[in-house]
Amino acid sequence: MRNTAKKLPFVCDPVTVTQDDVEDAIRTILTWIGEDPSREGLSETPARVARAYKSYFAGYDQNPEDYLRKTFEETAGYDEMVLLRNIPFQSHCEHHMAPIIGRAWVGYVPRSRVVGISKLARVVEAYAARLQIQERMTAEIANIIDEVLQPEGVAVVIKAAHHCISSRGVKKHGVDLTTSRMLGCFRTDPMSRQEFLAMVNSDLKD
Repeated sequence: MRNTAKKLPFVCDPVTVTQDDVEDAIRTILTWIGEDPSREGLSETPARVARAYKSYFAGYDQNPEDYLRKTFEETAGYDEMVLLRNIPFQSHCEHHMAPIIGRAWVGYVPRSRVVGISKLARVVEAYAARLQIQERMTAEIANIIDEVLQPEGVAVVIKAAHHCISSRGVKKHGVDLTTSRMLGCFRTDPMSRQEFLAMVNSDLKD
């Protein structure tokens, strides 16, 4: 996978790492944990894991900007909040590569242009399909929408469960992390912020 994404430093050239290299690395891990990678149940595991990782981390081959470039101006003067709610996503934490399972709420107030609603979900997925910390992912989603659409304001809330805290370490189950990023009118206007958060909170109560 190549890195065309917005914009991660210090990404090595993936052309130098082959599928065989990845599979060999998985075999090494299997041996390290005490398994026999040649046994029947594990013989195809390295290839499966390599394919899974390519899917999990497909975001490195996506530029979220591209999803926001096609916009529509025939909105009959619509200038109220646009909110896409309960966007499910799966990511992986960059510290332990453990799953992050969550939902995102993405809202903006258009200045003159709107974007297709599926594109907001694609932006979330593009950033989720990378090694992440939730705080950065939240900021990245808000920042790219603000940069490309130049709306009156952008608001993003993410609520997620982190398996690095539930399956290892302190092993606390049922713990969620909530993060938010408010830009423009959502940062400066308490009423806009309250309207957005009220809709988010109504979903969280369901």
